[in-house]
Amino acid sequence: MKISEEEKELLESVERGEWRPISKIDKEVNRYREYARATFRKDKRINIRISERDLIKLQRKAIKEGLPYQTFISSILHKFITGQLIEKSSG
Repeated sequence: MKISEEEKELLESVERGEWRPISKIDKEVNRYREYARATFRKDKRINIRISERDLIKLQRKAIKEGLPYQTFISSILHKFITGQLIEKSSG
């Protein structure tokens, strides 16, 4: 069976013993389940104006991610406000 480079790195990491079990797994599962629910609960609406060029770029990126563009924008905003959006290095 052929595996990707990423899968190979993960397998090697496991074999080196770098992975540790999570204590209180049920508590952790519930915590992340709540994060997911909060992320996908959309109970407020906003209207914004952006340039047509930016909207087209957002729509193209959303297509590549396999998401509706409004969901993609919501995801970007969520990642930004929770500190999960990682800025690309300019150098």
